Amino acid sequence: MNFTNLLINWYLENKRDLPWRATKDPYKIWLSEIILQQTRVAQGTPYYFAFIEAFPTIQNLAAAPEDDVLKLWQGLGYYSRARNLHAAAKYVVQECDGVFPSTYDEIKKLKGVGDYTASAIASICFNEQTAVVDGNVYRVLARVFGIATPQNSTAGIKEFKALAQKLISKKEPATFNQAIMEFGAVQCKPKNPYCLHCPFQKECVAFQTQQIDVLPVKINKTKIKHRYFNYLVLRSEDGKTLLEQRNKKGIWQGLYQFPLVEMDGFDTRFRESVSKLDLLKDLHITKVTQYNETQVVHKLSHQHLHTTFWIVDVKRLPEKSIPLTALKTYAVPVLISNFLDEFIPD
Repeated sequence: MNFTNLLINWYLENKRDLPWRATKDPYKIWLSEIILQQTRVAQGTPYYFAFIEAFPTIQNLAAAPEDDVLKLWQGLGYYSRARNLHAAAKYVVQECDGVFPSTYDEIKKLKGVGDYTASAIASICFNEQTAVVDGNVYRVLARVFGIATPQNSTAGIKEFKALAQKLISKKEPATFNQAIMEFGAVQCKPKNPYCLHCPFQKECVAFQTQQIDVLPVKINKTKIKHRYFNYLVLRSEDGKTLLEQRNKKGIWQGLYQFPLVEMDGFDTRFRESVSKLDLLKDLHITKVTQYNETQVVHKLSHQHLHTTFWIVDVKRLPEKSIPLTALKTYAVPVLISNFLDEFIPD
């Protein structure tokens, strides 16, 4: 079996028409790769166009305020990607004279860039023979070659990288990398792969041994933490509210939110204790309303946020308050953005 030639031939006949495939500009390729981490193509494509329109060059991105970058990123999640993107743009402008690095080793020095992203950019833009290995690649190689080593083990990471590096086309590394990613995304899918029309069907170990649902193997290391959030949506008689910015490291760093009270669990008596909270002690509270009767459960990779929004009506708020009508101009977590879409419809 000539895996490499079969794969490239499949790609040339079946590849999707994606906007970042029409360019070799490392800035645009980098941008697309960062957006598509943890994001489906259909969801990420509008963000790619929005970023290119707002920041046509890496200099534009570097010069932008972080709040603008986070606002444009809103809804994609994993906001550290946006902060790293912004920091890396500044690094390129300030330390590289605005010229994007052109080798795998130099690209990997950028904040937020790992082996996969550096390999993708180096091969696609600069024809460097460095193989990409991501979830799609793990799946294709594990199934076709019958690799049972866990993909997220130290041994597995080395084994899959070495195999991908051995298979990569020496003449067309960019095409090979895009082909194997594409094959995993649209043909050799996690569930219901198109095995009956697969160029590797006869040689695929997983297909021949009926292990499609078994391979690849992944060690489950994720332990879900449950957290209980109470957001206080203050509302004054003159139509103002309060927001606070998350400055500590962690989820949603740099984003804005309503004053938050986190508890060990849901407390049905929370309404009665609102007036006793230190942050509200000097306000004249007229009414407290539980906005959502059922907790909103927002699922992140390692934690589930059980959230209740409380509408707290007050006579007036301090000078740092903002108009309710301005809330949608702030970069907020998608959890709060969804609330605002319902609470303050366009």
